[in-house]
Amino acid sequence: MTYTPVKTLTFEQFLIEYGDNTRYELIDGELRDIEPTGPHEEVAGNIAGRIYTEIIDNKLNWLIPKTCLIKPPAASATALRPDVIVLDKIKLNQEPLWQKEPIICYGNTIKLVAEVVSTNWQDDYARKIEEYAFLEIPEYWIIDFWALGGMQFIGNPKQPTLTICQLINGVYEQEKYRLGDSIFSPLFADLKLKLDDTASSFE
Repeated sequence: MTYTPVKTLTFEQFLIEYGDNTRYELIDGELRDIEPTGPHEEVAGNIAGRIYTEIIDNKLNWLIPKTCLIKPPAASATALRPDVIVLDKIKLNQEPLWQKEPIICYGNTIKLVAEVVSTNWQDDYARKIEEYAFLEIPEYWIIDFWALGGMQFIGNPKQPTLTICQLINGVYEQEKYRLGDSIFSPLFADLKLKLDDTASSFE
């Protein structure tokens, strides 16, 4: 059997080849297909819409860009593409790449990130939790509408779960919500949301 090594990319190579393609992100030099199917985009769009309404209603100087990459300073060959990201408009002035490309380098510009889980669920539950905590992002949502994650993350039997991770002393404390539960976001205390509201069907 012949072993074919995985092609690795630098951050710069990724930007040239895949920077405008929302299907891909880069983790430790390895290209990841984040599989933005129709149902996946429906959930992400609904979450973004609910959060944006809260931003407007509370007159917060934040925004949700249509597309955005995160370039963690400590990871030279990583470009994360969250499904939803909330940015502090004032802090954008400090971002070295923002004026030319939608790339965020500093964690203090980011108020919240949300990931809609697909088949590469290990990245959302493990690697990204570490990366986002290291960046000191205050809040991280993991929306596992189709219960794809491992049982150690969403329980047994597996069921649709939304996990809100709140950064406390550099570590994410996690609160899990199931269908029918009223979700509490520390960042958006007035948000009225249930996991049931994020998609029109489970199919």
